[in-house]
Amino acid sequence: MTKPLEPARRQFLRYSAGIAMVGTGMSLSSQAFAGSSQAYRLAFDHTHTHEKLSLIYSVAGEYQATALDRLNHFLRDHYTGTVGTMDPQLFDILHRITSALETKRSFQVISGYRCAATNDRLRTTRGGGVAKRSLHMDGRAIDIRIPGVPLTELHHAALSLKAGGVGFYPRDQFVHIDTGKVRSWGT
Repeated sequence: MTKPLEPARRQFLRYSAGIAMVGTGMSLSSQAFAGSSQAYRLAFDHTHTHEKLSLIYSVAGEYQATALDRLNHFLRDHYTGTVGTMDPQLFDILHRITSALETKRSFQVISGYRCAATNDRLRTTRGGGVAKRSLHMDGRAIDIRIPGVPLTELHHAALSLKAGGVGFYPRDQFVHIDTGKVRSWGT
């Protein structure tokens, strides 16, 4: 009987496989979704509105319009109620993170879409840390954590995907994920 892999070793092997796929010239996204008939599910708990949402957002590589509408509403600017249009590729990144971490737990959402007025107010009242032209304003960013998953593991899983921007905010207990260019910041 073989001994189950320890979590750290499993994680290392998973990340190594991802790096190997990058070396083939194929994107991880195309590997994950090409020719798949699988349904992709995400679950969220919003830390400010206290709403919960669990849904299938993609089936056989096709985004589900009703699910995207529900996600747009769920991830609205919680200060003003303004609903933006979220980039569906952001959901693909989140799905890949849950796969990498081998978890079905819900994401806790700290911030999704932000209208320009909210972004400006946060930028001038929070002592920095909010970009003047934040990707939150374009529906291309989300700030998250996963209860029961150490923040450093979530951060490393997001970085391993090389799929966009990853910010690490341990003091505030969240990881920023976006669909911009591949980059990272934070301690």
